[in-house]
Amino acid sequence: MKKTAPIVLLIVAAVAAMSVGSSQVDDFWSALLNPGSNEIVWQIRFPRVMAAVIVGAALGIAGLMAQGACNNAIAEPAILGTAAGASFGAVAGIATGLVQVGSLAALAFGTAGALLATSITFKLAALRGALSSFNLIIVGIAVSAIFTSLVGITSAVLNRADARSISFWSLGSLALVTNENLLGLIITTLAGGVIAWFIAPMLDRLSLGDHSAFHLGVNVPRVRFLALISLSLLAGGAVSTVGVIAFIGLAAP
Repeated sequence: MKKTAPIVLLIVAAVAAMSVGSSQVDDFWSALLNPGSNEIVWQIRFPRVMAAVIVGAALGIAGLMAQGACNNAIAEPAILGTAAGASFGAVAGIATGLVQVGSLAALAFGTAGALLATSITFKLAALRGALSSFNLIIVGIAVSAIFTSLVGITSAVLNRADARSISFWSLGSLALVTNENLLGLIITTLAGGVIAWFIAPMLDRLSLGDHSAFHLGVNVPRVRFLALISLSLLAGGAVSTVGVIAFIGLAAP
């Protein structure tokens, strides 16, 4: 009963969220039980509610990957620069005219930006030898600040009709979620989640320290690399879809 209660509460909360909004939906239950019958329910509210659930799960797992890879309880995508890199990747694609706000292509750019920022954090943290959790946190904060600044500068100089929509990456918003980019979010979350499931036992051993994990048969660099990929897919997909949402990746794990 205790294990199923959170799932039941999640379903109830999702249905309740779909039932309320700025527009009144007549005969809500009939619309809910007939997919596609009501545009407000299925084209606007459904993708936003589903995105909220999936993003919460993605950021929670991403936070777990960050904390496991860094062996530090305060590591999360926002601290390691992953979230800022994802937002910069998406904004850079929009600024160059290659992608549109909220599109699947923006999600791909965001995921690439997340991977780039996280890679930079790990590389710089290991410049002086052994990769320590302290170095990762300090370097991650610096990388995050740099990419956040680049997002701000790009948004400020961009003179386009959709420039105002870019501000949602700094605030976090579900307003631009559609069924199209919801599909992309599901794909990145599943891909990152599968990798996370595979390396979870090895991350448990990594919590004992790199040397102990090595003697227990863990290929430490490979596990950290896979955690980086998983983290980038999860956080990159989430951030490029709904913007930067901090704290979930820290608290959920």
